[in-house]
Amino acid sequence: MTSGQAQRAERFLELHRRGAPLLLPNPWDVGSARLLASLGFEALATTSSGFAATLGRLDGAVDRDEALAHAAEIVAATTLPVSADLEDGFGAAPAEVAETVSLAREAGLAGCSIEDYGGRGERTIYDRGLATERVAAAAEAAHAGSTRLVLTARAENHVRGLDDLADTVARLQAFQEAGADVLFAPGLTTMEQIRAVVDSVDRPVNVLMRPGVPSVSELAAIGVSRVSVGGGFAFAALGAVVEAARELREQGTCGYWEHLALGAQAARAAFGAT
Repeated sequence: MTSGQAQRAERFLELHRRGAPLLLPNPWDVGSARLLASLGFEALATTSSGFAATLGRLDGAVDRDEALAHAAEIVAATTLPVSADLEDGFGAAPAEVAETVSLAREAGLAGCSIEDYGGRGERTIYDRGLATERVAAAAEAAHAGSTRLVLTARAENHVRGLDDLADTVARLQAFQEAGADVLFAPGLTTMEQIRAVVDSVDRPVNVLMRPGVPSVSELAAIGVSRVSVGGGFAFAALGAVVEAARELREQGTCGYWEHLALGAQAARAAFGAT
């Protein structure tokens, strides 16, 4: 790990402040990374679903080499700390997860996330015991040496059809004890759910911003430390393309040009400095 990488990793962890959430956008390519950096964000994180979409694939269809190469491109695009969405670590066994995290260090990342849902065939939520062992192995790899990557441990229940808050809390508590630096249960929506998680752990908590989730100021008030968007920005961009294409095909007009000036101006500001 270079001194610059170590400084970015340290800075990334420092940005996690209870009650003053780090707004962590998720770029899906080099251009979106530079654009988001130019808008004043302090750190970035990759999105597995957004990146997969750039390859014409669905989430979960990217392999480890592709994900790490993509992460290295995002790291090189700006001077900001970057965390990578590494799905389930691209392997069920703790040793496989540890190897993936070690490779994340080589990619220049400041942090990475590992989730408890995976399997290359029949995908499932990992048994809590195995999930905890996987986080422990990831933490050991992330924190090896004199510097440390910021490890985010994810409990996937609420985005995988399992609305079991008690199990989610138990998992996050176990992940905390296993060495995770940040805890994340994507899919939590209500203030009550989120407060229950924040109050049950001693590590920074990340919340995925999605419809129905309280505002950033409301999340700050209950002690949330980080807010991310996942594939939200990437699919919002794709949605804008769909709307523009339908207008052209169905109406033969170009009302979408109303947004062109803003996009072109932002691109000139973001890309002209590189």
